[in-house]
Amino acid sequence: MPADDAVLELVRELHQRRRPATFEPGVTPIFSSGAVLDAEDRVALVEQAMELRIASGATALRFERLFAQAIGVRRAHLTNSGSSANLLAVATLTAPELDERALRPGDEVITVATSFPTTVTPILQHGLVPVFVDIELGTYNTTVDRVRAAIGPRTRAIMMAHTLGNPFPVAEIAELAAAHDLFLIEDNCDAVLSTYQGQTTGTFGDFATVSFYPAHHLTMGEGGCLLTDNLALAKVAESMRDWGRDCWCEPGEDNRCHKRFDQNFGTLPPGYDHKYVFSHIGYNLKTTDIQAGLGLSQLRKLPEFVAARRRNWSRLRDGLADVPWLLLPRATPGSDPSWFGFVLTVAEDAPFDRREIVQFLLARNIQTRFLFAGNLLRQPAFRQIPHRIADPLTNSDIVTERTFWVGVYPGLTDEMIDYVVSVIREFALRPVDRIS
Repeated sequence: MPADDAVLELVRELHQRRRPATFEPGVTPIFSSGAVLDAEDRVALVEQAMELRIASGATALRFERLFAQAIGVRRAHLTNSGSSANLLAVATLTAPELDERALRPGDEVITVATSFPTTVTPILQHGLVPVFVDIELGTYNTTVDRVRAAIGPRTRAIMMAHTLGNPFPVAEIAELAAAHDLFLIEDNCDAVLSTYQGQTTGTFGDFATVSFYPAHHLTMGEGGCLLTDNLALAKVAESMRDWGRDCWCEPGEDNRCHKRFDQNFGTLPPGYDHKYVFSHIGYNLKTTDIQAGLGLSQLRKLPEFVAARRRNWSRLRDGLADVPWLLLPRATPGSDPSWFGFVLTVAEDAPFDRREIVQFLLARNIQTRFLFAGNLLRQPAFRQIPHRIADPLTNSDIVTERTFWVGVYPGLTDEMIDYVVSVIREFALRPVDRIS
C-alpha cells in the first residue's frame, strides 16, 4: 500500500475509534445545530493537508463548479464566511460598472427586522439605509404586500433571508423587484435546497449567499459562498473578493489574457503588470483548498442531510400537533423547506413564559436558540442606526419576547427527536399550578 494511502487508512481507523456513545435521555446533549462529519470528511481534510493545499486553488475551483450545479446557477464564488458573502453581494452592487443602477449612499434596501445581524450589517457599512418590514408568525417571513408597501422613491434593493430554511414568497418578491428595477439578494444561508413553487431558493435573485459554518446544511468549518446567474455581476464580485484586482487569472496562473504587459490603465505606466492592476475597492475574502476539500466531501452527502432535516422537522411537528400554548411553525404555501430549525412561539395567554420552558429544556440537556437577534432595532448595536420602519414591527417584537427554536439537524436521531417531543409535552401539559 502506498504511504499516502496507509496514512489515510489510519485516519479512517482513528475516526472509528472516536464514535459517539449511545444516546442517554437527559444526559447526552441534544444540540440545536452542528456538523455531521464522518470518516471520509476527516480523510478529505487530511488529504488536502498532506498536499499542503493551504491557499485557494484547484480544489476550491472544483467545489465552486459543483456547488453552482447543485443549486442551479452559473457561478459560485467561495468566501471565508456567509457573512462575507453578504458583504460581497452588497459591495458588488455599488460597483461603477452598474452605472445608474449602482447602489449609492443614502439609497434604501428593504429587509426584515427579525434577522441575523450580518444580513443587515453590509447595508449599513456601505452607507445604505435599511427599510424594515415586519414578519408573520408561523412562517416567520415577511409578505409580498409588506414589501410592496415599503417601496419608496429611494428604494434600490431588497435583501432578506429565508428564515430557518422556510422560503419567503420569493417568486412574487422577485417579480416585484423586477417591476421596480430593484436588486434582490437572497440570504440562503439557512435554506440550501429549499424550494419555492418547485424552484430552488438561491436562484431567484441577482445574488444568493450561503454559509458553511458548522451549524449549516454542509460545512467547511468556516466558509461561505456567493451565487449568481449574472455573469457580469459574477466578474465584478470575483474582483472584489480577490483584492479588487482587474486580472482574472486563477491562483498560480499567469497571462491567461496574453496581454499581461501590453495594456494601459489610467495613469499607470504603459504595460503595467495586469496582475497588479486594481479596478475595484476590494477585499481578500477567499477560503482555502483544505476547507474546500471538506466541502466536497460534505457536498456528496447534501441530499441525505436535507432529507434528514425534513424528516426531523416533520417528526417534531406531528409529535407536538396537539400541544397547547405553543404556536407551531408552518411552511410558506408553495414551498418545500430544507429546515434549519423548529421554531415555537409561546402564546400570550400561556401560564408560562419563554424563559420557563427554555430552562426546563436546558435542564434536560436539550439546547435551544432564540430567533437570532429578534427585532434588530432593539439590539444595542442597532439602536442608533439610520433606518426607516415601513410598518409596525408588532410580530418582530413578539418574536423577541416569546419565540425560540430547537434543532432538526441530521445529527439528531429519531430517539433524540422523540425525547425532545416528550419533554416539551411534559412541560406544556403539566397542571398549571405544578412547579418545575
